[in-house]
Amino acid sequence: MLQDATSSLGPWSWWILGLILLAAELAAPGVFLIWIGAAAIVVGALSLMFWDTGFWSWQIQFLVFAVLAIAFALAGRRFYASRKETSDEPLLNRRGESLVGRTATLSEPITEGRGRIRLDDTWWSVMGPDLPAGTRVKVVASSGRDLTVEAA
Repeated sequence: MLQDATSSLGPWSWWILGLILLAAELAAPGVFLIWIGAAAIVVGALSLMFWDTGFWSWQIQFLVFAVLAIAFALAGRRFYASRKETSDEPLLNRRGESLVGRTATLSEPITEGRGRIRLDDTWWSVMGPDLPAGTRVKVVASSGRDLTVEAA
């Protein structure tokens, strides 16, 4: 089946596969199919040069494609891992950490180390020394959904 497809479409079968994979990357971005698509396009370029030679069988084409796909995926992974972009909003998706330093009034007393405060539109569980409701507290740390507070 694969041999029939590659022989009927010729070297363009790799170009078609590469373009389909690149289009799939656009439809479902994940920065993975782009490397496999690039490998298919390189094999297509090699097929244009070597199609009429005796050694460029479909087995060799698939072997070259597999090696290039793995090599491109590893190189792409290394490339994206080495890029460290700084953000103008470093705490954007770390809401608890963005609350450190803010003050609030205890809505529920801290008993046995646990209580609750309301900051903005959210109720937060807090940990800290036992304090009565209505005490002003300052957020000093964040751990998941729990905030650590101390008397302000």
